[in-house]
Amino acid sequence: MKSDYAYASRTKKKNHPYASGRKEKPPIRIAKEGKMKSLRPSMRENKRYLLVIGKNLKENIEKAILDFLGVLGMSKTGFGFVKSGGDSAIIYVNREMLNEVRAALCVWHEKMEVKKVSGTLKGLRGK
Repeated sequence: MKSDYAYASRTKKKNHPYASGRKEKPPIRIAKEGKMKSLRPSMRENKRYLLVIGKNLKENIEKAILDFLGVLGMSKTGFGFVKSGGDSAIIYVNREMLNEVRAALCVWHEKMEVKKVSGTLKGLRGK
């Protein structure tokens, strides 16, 4: 009975696990220390950008969503501000929660209106 090492050296197969004479597996590649591996585009959350018009938006938008959807719903929206100034704001939300966010902004006692929804900032701002 011949050893696996003799078999590998005789057949000259480079990919054979015993070709180098060692029996352990090759080291696993991992990301550099301190950095996480980035997600594939198909695994990322899809965002929608909203142009909202109203008064005192920085406080009112967050309060409206929190009041209407609760803490769990707010976390599912993935809500965030891109730009806020004057009487308009650009926010982003998760695509699946778009209708719920629009409903939350509609039922809030201070008037807020969603003027435009887009998948990109360039499309929202208008070339």
